[in-house]
Amino acid sequence: MLSRRHVLSLAAIVPVRAFADVIPRYEVRKSLQQHFGDNGTAGAFAAFRVDDQHVIASDNARVRDAVLPASTYKIPNSVIALETGVVADPDKDVFKWDGVTRSIPEWNKDHTLRTAIAVSAVPVYQEIARRIGQERMQKYVDAFEYGNRNIGGGIDRFWLSGDLRISPLEQIAFVDRLRRRALPVSKRAQDLTADILPVTKAGESVIRAKTGLTGITDKSMNDRKGVAVGWLVGWAEKGSAQTVFALNLDVAEPKHSAARMKIAQLCLADIGAI
Repeated sequence: MLSRRHVLSLAAIVPVRAFADVIPRYEVRKSLQQHFGDNGTAGAFAAFRVDDQHVIASDNARVRDAVLPASTYKIPNSVIALETGVVADPDKDVFKWDGVTRSIPEWNKDHTLRTAIAVSAVPVYQEIARRIGQERMQKYVDAFEYGNRNIGGGIDRFWLSGDLRISPLEQIAFVDRLRRRALPVSKRAQDLTADILPVTKAGESVIRAKTGLTGITDKSMNDRKGVAVGWLVGWAEKGSAQTVFALNLDVAEPKHSAARMKIAQLCLADIGAI
């Protein structure tokens, strides 16, 4: 049962209205941490099981620790682009390659919004952010109650190396509003964003989720100093049941980044979400 202390604590971190105007049950399952340890890293997992209005967290500290969202910000960036008309059609509007050869070959080509999110093409989303502009971007980040709402550090850098920060609990609150089409924008913008999210099959279940990877940072504001952080944020669908989740972990070597989906699926399976 959710104690009064946990109710007040959760409500202080995540606005109650984020979860369909109810205060969900809140539970810490420390056993989930084992999946990170088995892969030689440390991290956090938070999930919101929609059917029984149940938030399950791997701990009571790191799930509240706000860090850079990195490429998970492509989710709200897509919503804003579609809402403002910066992108009219995610399959027809083309962003031309700027001719700069980058280390990820998939980025060195023309992209639509759908193909750009599939390969997490940072240059495309930087151009989208520039076209949205500072004023409109701030308006929607505020309206979405996204993390600390601070887009300082450059219109095309604030989610990569700037001042924006978000915790796993805040991530699931935001993503659940998108899942419910409850963001204060058109249903069309939310439908299209949900549709372009990368999909992974897990048995009979479907996972719609976006990765993110921060650089190694020595900044303050609760960043994990000297460690890159990998994200995986989205929701799982098992029949009619849906579970929103957010995972982040320390990335000291490439295998940790590669383990994000594996660990997420293990955690989701443990809580009966897939």
